[in-house]
Amino acid sequence: MDCLLPTCQGYVLRLLVVPGAARTQVVGLHGERLKIRVAAPPEKGAANRELLAFLARRLGLSKSALKLTGGAGSREKVVAVHDLSPDLGDRLRALVPPSP
Repeated sequence: MDCLLPTCQGYVLRLLVVPGAARTQVVGLHGERLKIRVAAPPEKGAANRELLAFLARRLGLSKSALKLTGGAGSREKVVAVHDLSPDLGDRLRALVPPSP
């Protein structure tokens, strides 16, 4: 998957984030990015904080294992996941809903 890129420290996630949703959820693939709706406004970093908290919960990681490395003020974001657990790739792939 082009949205999940392995690195020497874990993975890099390429995301398309839509703020202001009713609830935070993974929508699916959008081109080469994973689309996530976030239940927070795009103001004062609220949507970015909600995104990182959501990913940490879904992946079973601490918030400190995730870092927004690109796109802080954009809908197209890059998040670094610093974790070397052997099953991290499986947990990341489980985020992506199956294609219809």
